Amino acid sequence: MSQAPVSPVRIGRLSIGALGTLALALGTLQTVVDPALPLLQRQLGVSAGEGALVSNTVLVTGAVIAPVAGKLGDRYGGKRVLVRLMALVVAGGLLASLATCLPVLLLGQALQGFMVGALPLSFILVRAHLPAGESQLGIGVVMALFTGGAMAGTLVAGPIAEALSWHWMFALPTIVIVVATLAVARLMPHDPPGPSDHRIDWAGVLLLSGALLVFMTGLVRVTGDGLPPLAVGALAVLVAGLATGWVVVERRSAAPMVNLRMLAKPAIWSACLLTFVVTASFGMVTFLLPQLFALPADGHGFGLDTTDIGLLLLPGAIAGAVSNSVGGLAGRRFGLRAVVIAGAVGTAVAMTALMALHSTPWQLVIAKMLAATAAGVATTALLTSAVDAIEIKDTGIATSLLVVTRVIGIALGVQAGGAILDAGADTQTGLPSEAAFVTGFAVAGLVAASSLLIVRLAKVRSTQVRSKQIRDTKLRNTRKGAQA
Repeated sequence: MSQAPVSPVRIGRLSIGALGTLALALGTLQTVVDPALPLLQRQLGVSAGEGALVSNTVLVTGAVIAPVAGKLGDRYGGKRVLVRLMALVVAGGLLASLATCLPVLLLGQALQGFMVGALPLSFILVRAHLPAGESQLGIGVVMALFTGGAMAGTLVAGPIAEALSWHWMFALPTIVIVVATLAVARLMPHDPPGPSDHRIDWAGVLLLSGALLVFMTGLVRVTGDGLPPLAVGALAVLVAGLATGWVVVERRSAAPMVNLRMLAKPAIWSACLLTFVVTASFGMVTFLLPQLFALPADGHGFGLDTTDIGLLLLPGAIAGAVSNSVGGLAGRRFGLRAVVIAGAVGTAVAMTALMALHSTPWQLVIAKMLAATAAGVATTALLTSAVDAIEIKDTGIATSLLVVTRVIGIALGVQAGGAILDAGADTQTGLPSEAAFVTGFAVAGLVAASSLLIVRLAKVRSTQVRSKQIRDTKLRNTRKGAQA
């Protein structure tokens, strides 16, 4: 028997403030690692590839949990699931703050990865409690606040690590998350749960989660320490088998975890593919620049400490926050295709310039700002366009798929950047060579430019779909006329 619908309640300023504070704190906790990664590598005695693993552990967990959180939020309500999810994030933050070795830190990072599920749950709350016109701006604001937290993380990581210790980089944002979660639980009105005529498709949940977990873990291992060809093949077969099983289960389920018809819509699949490409390129940039800043100044690096690195990354974080907030509006004003093309061209040009111009910090700062702006505007525009194409009841699962795609793209970019630097390390010093950085910038630019081809293919596909729909409509009308 289905539950009676619950009338949505508009959220007030205090509720918005609590949700915004939570987003800021989560973004901070996620990104404190980025500027402090060279410091963590020295303190824990790990290589660049293992340092990338520290960053990617959050993304591995996030990729697995985001679709589950989104689906549960659609079913039981975003607020209810969000509050419970934050308990795991807090546990991870506390564990990371107490870590004294790499395995414990990785476990803490894994639990912190549950924070990625907060994004689709926040989108559910925004869409449930705001009118249709305001919800598009609201989604952009949530993304901007999360990115603003990332900005705060890059700014405060260095001073905290140097004044106290790197353990406090995790402890302080975790304390804020505790306070903000209590405020959300107290102030945020409950959003209406979804229909309960059918049980949760747990088989679909397990198969999709398993496929994502194996894929992300395999990605980290393949691009990190490396795996024998036989192991790589076995992982590929396992991922393909899990994914195939998931599709079969979803096609037969009365209440599938993901409606495959929704996934087949051009607005959804093209948004996922483009988001993956854009974030993969940006992930490489995000990893490469701090590494170059931290290299000794007697070579091709700058010998900067964690605080200086955070300050130099700050303009890019600000650019990302601003571009995220206006991405949805830019897509509506200029068109999604124009926004994505402009972002791809801007990133490719910036990376091409970096291949030759990387001798002064301001050159890297400008490149990071351009890449962050392009990625922020494009991914938010893609997200809001996908939301427009789905029903309200599917907000959580649809946006979570885009969040997962974003996570996978960034993880691939970060891990690929680490692999390129490891492969190009000097045999005597063990430090990445200048040629390795040039190669990384070139690959990032090529990946960004490939989105131009995807935009072209998506346009052709959409045209074919529209033409088929027109032909089918004319055929139906002709048959009706003949019958009459």
